[in-house]
Amino acid sequence: MDAPKPIGYWLKHLHDLLERHFDATLADLAIGRRHWQVLNTLSRGEATRDELAEALAPFWAGGEPGLDEVLRELAGWTTGAGGPLALSDDGRVAHERIAARIHANRAAVLNGLTADQYAETVRILSVMAANVEAALGDHADAPFAVSRAGTR
Repeated sequence: MDAPKPIGYWLKHLHDLLERHFDATLADLAIGRRHWQVLNTLSRGEATRDELAEALAPFWAGGEPGLDEVLRELAGWTTGAGGPLALSDDGRVAHERIAARIHANRAAVLNGLTADQYAETVRILSVMAANVEAALGDHADAPFAVSRAGTR
């Protein structure tokens, strides 16, 4: 008998699938999700490197290209190497073209879900995250005291 898989399994599985789907969506452009995140953030207005890094920090994990590398690879689509960064005219055109793909990507992911179901899913996940953050905060100063069969 197969037991239902826990939420941690589904979160990790979905994350991995979303990354693969995103990569497939952008593969022919030789860019990835981090490139899109830079373009999309700059589409809302100029930003300093520090502002851009701060805005993207929650999404960037170790082992991925860094901001400087992504900006080098986006040369021609961004401006402002010595100051605030912005999209160039070509960058705005590229952003619009890529945004259409991203919209189709998201529509495929959300197929079969209502707007209310999506909103409720996001709400539930945010509550769960807040619960774990609070629990971690409660235990932030506690010593590691797990033992197994007499070992410490």
